[in-house]
Amino acid sequence: MRVAVFSTRPYDKTFLLAANEEFGHELVFLEPRLTRETCRLAEGFPAVCTFVNDELDAFVLLTLAKNGTRLIALRCSGFNHVDLRAAEQLELTVVRVPAYSPAAVAEHTVGLILALGRKIHKAYNRVREGNFALDGLLGFDLHAQCVGIIGTGKIGLHVARVLVGFGCRLLGYDVQPNPQAEALGLRYVELEELFENSDIVTLHLPLMPTTYHLINEEAVARMKRGVMLINTSRGALVNSRAVVRGLKSGKIGALGLDVYEEEADLFYEDLSDRVIQDDVFARMLTFPNVIITAHQAFFTRGAMEAIARETLRNITAFEQGLTPLGLVTSESVRAVSSR
Repeated sequence: MRVAVFSTRPYDKTFLLAANEEFGHELVFLEPRLTRETCRLAEGFPAVCTFVNDELDAFVLLTLAKNGTRLIALRCSGFNHVDLRAAEQLELTVVRVPAYSPAAVAEHTVGLILALGRKIHKAYNRVREGNFALDGLLGFDLHAQCVGIIGTGKIGLHVARVLVGFGCRLLGYDVQPNPQAEALGLRYVELEELFENSDIVTLHLPLMPTTYHLINEEAVARMKRGVMLINTSRGALVNSRAVVRGLKSGKIGALGLDVYEEEADLFYEDLSDRVIQDDVFARMLTFPNVIITAHQAFFTRGAMEAIARETLRNITAFEQGLTPLGLVTSESVRAVSSR
């Protein structure tokens, strides 16, 4: 099957070509993101393969459908950037990779917690400059800290497993409790209680209308003073302006982000020789108690191999008239919403 692969980076090409030796699709790699301006590049391709920051609104989907596309293959788990109603009306099939490596994102999450808690990022820079003083590097024991995990699906569950090993006390919030998380000792509570009692709050849930800006002014106000906030899930779960105000007031004592609500024009690009125009993002970078990584929590060899393999497997199933394992439907959206 001919597939236009958008948002291609060298590593995407490497892993997709390696996996494609098994499947034999015709992959055409395109560097640009899929947008209203670039969607005509997919003309004549029955399938397009896209990533998290590609635009798949009604206009783009209509253009794709008119130009012969029948399949949207997401090489990611999230699908909040896809207008699914428009896709259904246009009879476009949408597939995703629902679970590729929960361990990768979970381990990055805990890495951010450890780095912020022990100020490793500051220590690294100091030592490289010959400064071996410990002033300002006082950290805290992760052991016995209360960690609130919002979203206890595959990734949230793995985070819980790791933190149990550190001796943390765990609170959880999910509209559908996970018995495996409860077996670890995690106690489910309402969001208000989680905010009020957690030393660390970490987010592991999908972006839906009901979770948009879940972390807002009211949520920050309920949190313990000096709380650590971690988001390795979806950027728009967090109201960035509210978080900046929380950092300035000291209500938020540390912030670790791997995602950002306006990341599409920033992440996956080398902007080191330019002035960042996003004032909110630039402001966050000025705080010494903030670590931001550019949506790399998923980025391990094992995860990339799994993403490439499952993406191509979905395309093959569609080509053969079978139901892809990663099929996204209205029912699947409701299932995710109920988690």
